[in-house]
Amino acid sequence: MGDVLTKEQRRKNMQHIRGQDTRIEVILRKALWHEGIRYRKNYKDILGKPDIAITKYKIAIFCDGEFFHGYDWDEQRLRIQKGNNGKFWVDKIEKNMARDVRNDQALEMMGWTVLHFWGKDIKNKTEDCVRAVKDKIFDIKAND
Repeated sequence: MGDVLTKEQRRKNMQHIRGQDTRIEVILRKALWHEGIRYRKNYKDILGKPDIAITKYKIAIFCDGEFFHGYDWDEQRLRIQKGNNGKFWVDKIEKNMARDVRNDQALEMMGWTVLHFWGKDIKNKTEDCVRAVKDKIFDIKAND
C-alpha cells in the first residue's frame, strides 16, 4: 500500500504539476530537434493546443501523463475510485479522455495527423517515439 498524504500535502503536490514544458515534453522535443525535426511547442492556433506541432506536415503530438489521461483505465479506475476523493478523480480523468477523443477527431477532420505518446514510453523508449514521428512524416511525404 502506498504512502498516505494529508490533504495539505496532496494539495501542494497537485499545485506543482505543470501544464506545459513537462519533463516528458522536453525529452521528446530534444530528441526530435536532434533528428532535425522542427516544430512549434504548445501550438495555440489549433484545437487542443498540442504539446508539439509539426506544422509543415500537420502533425499534432500530445505527450500524455498516465494518471491524467487514463492509461490502462479499466485497471486504474478501480484503484483510483478507492483512493482519496475517488469520484472527483474518476470524473476528471474520464472527461479528459472524452475531450482527447473529441479533439483528435476534430483535428483529423481539419487534415491533421494526431499522435499520442504515454509519458513512460517517452522516458523509456524515446527512440521508438521519434521513429513513429519520422514514419508519419515519411508517409505524408510519400502521399504528396
